[in-house]
Amino acid sequence: MNVPLLDLKAQYAAIKTEVEAAIAEVLESQHFILGPKVEQCEKAIAAYSKCSHAIGFSSGSDALLACLMAEGIGPGDEVVTTPYSFFATAGAIARLGATPVFVDIDPATYNIDASQIRSRITDKTRAIIPVHLYGQMADMDAVMRVADQHGLVVIEDAAQAIGAEYKGRRAGSIGHYGCLSFFPSKNLGAAGDAGMVVTNEAQRAEKLRCLRSHGSKPKYYHKIVGGNFRLDALQAAVISAKLPHLDGWTTARQRNAKRYDQLLGEAGLPVSLPAVVTDRHIFNQYVIRVSERDQLQAHLKRNGVGTEVYYPVPLHLQECFAYLGYTAGSFHESERAAKETLALPVYPELTDAQAQFVVGCICEFLGIDPPRPAASFQAVSALAGAQSQAALE
Repeated sequence: MNVPLLDLKAQYAAIKTEVEAAIAEVLESQHFILGPKVEQCEKAIAAYSKCSHAIGFSSGSDALLACLMAEGIGPGDEVVTTPYSFFATAGAIARLGATPVFVDIDPATYNIDASQIRSRITDKTRAIIPVHLYGQMADMDAVMRVADQHGLVVIEDAAQAIGAEYKGRRAGSIGHYGCLSFFPSKNLGAAGDAGMVVTNEAQRAEKLRCLRSHGSKPKYYHKIVGGNFRLDALQAAVISAKLPHLDGWTTARQRNAKRYDQLLGEAGLPVSLPAVVTDRHIFNQYVIRVSERDQLQAHLKRNGVGTEVYYPVPLHLQECFAYLGYTAGSFHESERAAKETLALPVYPELTDAQAQFVVGCICEFLGIDPPRPAASFQAVSALAGAQSQAALE
């Protein structure tokens, strides 16, 4: 059996007519840069994220960069963030000449350990970038409390967390800025690179709109230096066409995660399962921990199961950040997670049989008999599947 890490072809097959119609509208209009399709997408994402404003960007990476630029962050400044994230988080800081200051993660959630942030703040600290990793939000009450006490800007890196919730509030809506990514593999993916910033502050939103178009307002008149960070209409059209399906896809991902929890739990495997500690985990990834991670990944690959390691080298140990002076052992939990975590297929279209096969392969590797789905689980699974299908439609 073949079980890919992600099956975008299956997703596209179900919504092909809608996506192609949306793209055709843009092609007929010949309006490709910003314009009505982008504005429509921005309004929809703002509403979905429960924010007042949304500003489209060329990628999630550029969204992070623009937020830092909007705050005038540069040489001599420090920005606190996590070393266990995609490179763009720290890369945006470094590109502006500022210094990334890392804080270790909570080993249960893989998000920044907010209790350690205060100890890393200096008179040079300007901002905090908490990353909502794998689809679950960081401890935002604790983050905002420290930020407010020290007058710091908070930029939520919500690239993996659109629709996730913390105490009833959506990802991106709590900090001063929230950065979203629509990279194709995300829960809401474009047909290429695309991103968005959400905020509840009109003045900050207006500055971002200026920055994304070379700092011009009006056109050809430049008060500040920005960049070419604009979201194009084709990507906006694809995102808008997919957005009505997002909650259904999220429900299916959550169902798949629960199915793994039960199957892996019943098997009694020596693996750690995801800890859900917030209102709404959207499972951009379903990540387990196992001591023999690399060997297990190789075994799954031989059996046709796609997996991925997010992330094999923590940011503080990347060669380009050697100048920061960190060494192996600087952030124990991040380094341990980098050696032990493995993402399993959790995409919406994953079937019961595929999930059972994945768990069976893990059991085989560990020398444990695979579990048989309990009748009660099959009944719940069937009901959840019907609900997910209704939501998908």
